[in-house]
Amino acid sequence: MAITSEHLVGAAVGVGVAAVGFYLYQKNQDKINEFLRSHGLDIPVSDKQPIESMNIEDLATLKERIEDLIAERELAAKQAATEATSAPAEPAQA
Repeated sequence: MAITSEHLVGAAVGVGVAAVGFYLYQKNQDKINEFLRSHGLDIPVSDKQPIESMNIEDLATLKERIEDLIAERELAAKQAATEATSAPAEPAQA
């Protein structure tokens, strides 16, 4: 089956519709995400949103995320320090 002009037109229309959909989503991202969150979908909080305008639930979610990141980094630092001190020193070769 060869690619015809109908295939190319269909692909161009599809790309155009996707671009328009993406533009409209980006333009109304906060409203759409809030709508989806209110219907039970777990949509991550946008980093662009000022903290002052966030509701209590979003602030709590952000706080938990930050605490998790801090705990992960502290654990990684402790493990790196433990590995560095427990690794035997290699003898110097002359």
